[in-house]
Amino acid sequence: MAITRHAAARWEGDLKSGRGRLDTPQSRVFDGARYGFNTRFGDEKGTNPEELIAAAHAGCFAMALSAMLTEAGHPPSFIDARASVELSMEGGPHLSQIRLTVRGEAPGLDAAQFREHAEKAKANCPISKALASVPISLEVEGD
Repeated sequence: MAITRHAAARWEGDLKSGRGRLDTPQSRVFDGARYGFNTRFGDEKGTNPEELIAAAHAGCFAMALSAMLTEAGHPPSFIDARASVELSMEGGPHLSQIRLTVRGEAPGLDAAQFREHAEKAKANCPISKALASVPISLEVEGD
């Protein structure tokens, strides 16, 4: 059984002065969320594709790690995950790296065991797999 989620984007105008909006009709989390050249390359309020990828990756990774820890008999007290997505302009725009950072607590596990589970979650969460063409690093805080 497959689950399908979708989002919609509308863009009006040229690249630099145009504006876009994002909608997620199923969840309605985004309802006309603004994005544009200056939200991506400047400091105008709104979102951008890299931020959305980072949010998806951090959320997916945290859920995958929670599932692995729970399956191993060590349900986490908490997991704080962060994903930083780097957009490089050299040779044309492309994602050049993603840095995952995680801090968490799983009673009964030492730091090395927590790191082992975090590495497995990084390799196996669906978003990591989808982004496999981009180098992904992992830092486990508190090691």
